[in-house]
Amino acid sequence: MPRSVSDYKGMKDLRNNFVKFLEIDETAAGQRLDNFLIKTLKGVPQSHIYRIVRSGEVRINGGRAQPSSHLAAGDTVRIPPLRLPERVEERRAAAPSTTCVIPVLFEDEWLLAVNKPAGLAVHGGSGVSFGAVEQLRAQRPEQRFLELVHRLDRETSGVLLLAKKRSALTGLHTAWREGAVDKRYDVLVRGRWPDAKRKVQVPLTRFLTAEGERRVRADDDGQAATTVFYRQQVWPKHEPPLSLLEAELHTGRTHQIRVHLTHLGYPLAGDDKYGDFAWNRMLAKAGLRRMFLHARKLGFAHPASGEWLDIEAPLPEALQAFLDGLSAERE
Repeated sequence: MPRSVSDYKGMKDLRNNFVKFLEIDETAAGQRLDNFLIKTLKGVPQSHIYRIVRSGEVRINGGRAQPSSHLAAGDTVRIPPLRLPERVEERRAAAPSTTCVIPVLFEDEWLLAVNKPAGLAVHGGSGVSFGAVEQLRAQRPEQRFLELVHRLDRETSGVLLLAKKRSALTGLHTAWREGAVDKRYDVLVRGRWPDAKRKVQVPLTRFLTAEGERRVRADDDGQAATTVFYRQQVWPKHEPPLSLLEAELHTGRTHQIRVHLTHLGYPLAGDDKYGDFAWNRMLAKAGLRRMFLHARKLGFAHPASGEWLDIEAPLPEALQAFLDGLSAERE
């Protein structure tokens, strides 16, 4: 954590009209700037964090920085004055009286893998005071280090990996950057998917809406993004036809699977950002009241032993029940 200010104790400090300078120590070294700010500025909406970084108000060693900039020990991060409503402090101070059960899929002295339920944010922020990582830390007060290795969208269920040691976190981040992690998702789409296997290479660009929400679109000038889709099952006589696919991520861009599918004309079932909203309402009446996107498997080399691990999360009951209600006819 920063040595000059410890976790911004209380939102009162955040509302003061002065700039803060945080010195990065070894425990925060190696983190992306956006991840560091999201963790440090608890209660500040992520859209606002990205806005002050892109505007140049947040600086590293006096220079402008990008959200993806990596911090080094000894760096000084400039934080501009932040004004937040009083109610944000109240939401942050009060943890929920009840928390959902987060099943553990794998755990050792280095790693913790859980099956995140849909509807649970991976961390607090953007109006969410208590996410999965905060719950897991509260349940393991003796665990001095517990950090997210990657993220899942709030409405995505499935395998979520956390590191219990800094060396495990940096090793896994390297594996992610080098494409050495096997990431598989189950998705249900509208339409009759024609190919047994299709490799999609469509660049993506992130942008902010007028309301400050993050969105992504296909853009020839965007960042490279590759998804491979495998056809699992098709219901051609269903109205409209449906296809169950496995998505293999070769890159990890924000909302990559969702935007690639919509770009191809096969919207993801229940997707409230990029999908078919009228169809989503029909699905809700038929019993599917969430997005059909499930992180089924992560495969990677253990950061300490080098042993290959395949960690899988079973399809949630709500998604399996919806599939069971469809005709079992195959293509």
